[in-house]
Amino acid sequence: MFAVSCASCVMAAALALSATPVAAQTPASAGNSPAVPAEAVAPAAATTAQDEAPAGDADTDSAASADSASDAAAPDNSFEARQRALDQRSDENNYTYGVAQHNCYSRFFVNHCLNRARDSMRAVQAEIRKEQLALDGEQRAQRARARDERAALRRARNEADAPQRAAEDTRNEQAYQDKQRQHAIDQAQRGAEAPQRAANAQAYEDKQRQHAIDQAQRGISPSQAAANQQAYDQKQSDYQRKLEEARQQGAQKAQERVEKQQSFEKKQVDAAQHKADVEARQKQAAEKAEQKRQDQLKQQQLEEQQKQQQQQQ
Repeated sequence: MFAVSCASCVMAAALALSATPVAAQTPASAGNSPAVPAEAVAPAAATTAQDEAPAGDADTDSAASADSASDAAAPDNSFEARQRALDQRSDENNYTYGVAQHNCYSRFFVNHCLNRARDSMRAVQAEIRKEQLALDGEQRAQRARARDERAALRRARNEADAPQRAAEDTRNEQAYQDKQRQHAIDQAQRGAEAPQRAANAQAYEDKQRQHAIDQAQRGISPSQAAANQQAYDQKQSDYQRKLEEARQQGAQKAQERVEKQQSFEKKQVDAAQHKADVEARQKQAAEKAEQKRQDQLKQQQLEEQQKQQQQQQ
């Protein structure tokens, strides 16, 4: 009877455990440290690989990235396939361990069965972990090779562009020296032309004095000449003022025409809206009148029916 009751308790526990997801079950503690799930290995390795990636790779130019992308495509695809295989093996190992746990509760030596299942799971898990570490090492080596190749490509490109940069620097220096020499020539030329400019200024002053003498000989005094010049300047000023006023009036009239057009369009829109409102009110009034007529007609019919009923009674 005691054995039967123990078997009943074991079956009840097995049924309770079967109601939970099998993959979510964890190994029972038997004095050993709990096993680390294999699902946590891949994300941790990926995070470590991302942390180890150098920040300087982001500064590579688009040409180097395009050259190295085709070379790194095949290894990356191989790494992804191997990583998926490891993840699948880890999931299968956890599932197998969960099934073994479930089956152990239907046996007599439960703890012994659980220990064997846990040892088998840990052995497979150790193999997966070993392969995961090897895969991570290969990925780091591949990234290091790609980084070295990009650095070598940048150095080769810089060395190839060095003569062109040197030639460009030489041309810039030559252009600067040419500008400096041309500036010195211009300065010397202006210095040489200074006496000629002074002579021209003196000739202009002489012409002005001769013009004043000629006007005096013709009987035009300096004050009269100044008055004539002032009158001419006034006429020019009046002409410019009238021209500006005409422009302002034209702009004002154009603005008034635009405003009148906008006002006309607004009136048209308001008239159309008013017409639509009137028609809507007329339609509503007609509907109300029709409804009222229908109600009166129904009321008359009802009164006639009531009268007929009273007469029949």
